[in-house]
Amino acid sequence: MTTEHALSISEQNNNIIRLAAAQALAGANSVVFYATGAIVGNVIAPSASLSTLPITMFVLGMAASILPFGALAKKEGRKAAFMTGTGAGVITGLTAALAVVLGSFLLFCLAAFLGGAYAAVALSFRFAATDGVSHERRARALSLVMGGGVVAGVIGPMLVTGTMNLWPPHTFAITFIAQALVAAISAFILKGVIPAESAITTTSGGRPLREIIRQPGFARTVFSGAVTYMVMNFLMTAAPLSMHMHGISQEASNLGIQWHVIAMYGPGFFTGKLINRFGAMRVAAAGLLLTAGSVVAGLSGTEVHHYWLSLILLGLGWNFGFIGASAKIIDYHRPEEKTQVQSLNDFVVFGVMIVGSFSSGALLNLYGWNAVLWGSLVPVGLAFLAIILARRDSSARN
Repeated sequence: MTTEHALSISEQNNNIIRLAAAQALAGANSVVFYATGAIVGNVIAPSASLSTLPITMFVLGMAASILPFGALAKKEGRKAAFMTGTGAGVITGLTAALAVVLGSFLLFCLAAFLGGAYAAVALSFRFAATDGVSHERRARALSLVMGGGVVAGVIGPMLVTGTMNLWPPHTFAITFIAQALVAAISAFILKGVIPAESAITTTSGGRPLREIIRQPGFARTVFSGAVTYMVMNFLMTAAPLSMHMHGISQEASNLGIQWHVIAMYGPGFFTGKLINRFGAMRVAAAGLLLTAGSVVAGLSGTEVHHYWLSLILLGLGWNFGFIGASAKIIDYHRPEEKTQVQSLNDFVVFGVMIVGSFSSGALLNLYGWNAVLWGSLVPVGLAFLAIILARRDSSARN
């Protein structure tokens, strides 16, 4: 069982700063793959219908790595998982660069899978920020670390735009080498995180997982977070390729992704305050409405400003929806159950994302950008309805 002690305010602040910085650098890894993965895939894939497969492999890497990383964190502590994940990030960049040089689609998909593993461990940074923190400060700590990812919206597109043509015969090869360097820097930053685990004596403890899952509202909270992330990934996977198909420049596409990522993480500096004031699930519901607004903006046209507005609203919706659901998940587990419950939550999130990621590429190639947009409205509507029904049930019980 993992026991946890309270950290001093200075130790908490140290962890938040380091985890926020690491979140920014790890976020750049995701930005690079989302901005380039479908485009590289479109060039080297054996079939156009497989152009978004690298993004799907990225998401598959996230889903496949969550539970093993959770088990490692439970047994050896979070820092061991952090170091393993950032190591995967370094290998990701080097492998992707080699794949571009060789024109190997299979190798590029492998690199994408490893990149997903890095992204998976990076998302645990938000929960790590709440370790050893008093209950009233948890939502704030979690959202501040996510807010650090706003820098990823600057670093990621800069890496792409500034390096993609440095080796003319092999576009994006230097980009992936730069991404590997950024992952290595992240590892050094994470070494200074102060663990809240005071002792790790066994790998068991806490209530049975079945009992935790059956808590009222748990399933709806997980579903809400999963839909928010899936739809964000669903649209973000297809958007760069759709812009490319409509004659929008790579630079303009990069800028759209940049503002999308800034919108994803920027509100993190105050989302925690909103959660403390209005409640986690109200904030999550607002996120779903913003996501629906993103779809409306996308359906209004295919000029560059339509894509940019859609991506910005999509980022804002993800921030409110995902951070709101993440903050609520903390209420369902005890300290000794944290890695098990958090890993399960993220496994469900990324498992659902796999379906969305692959299907978005197929929809885009077969039916166009509008089909991708319309397809995203169904899960958003279901998740929003689930939150409304949960609030009614809660009011009825009270």
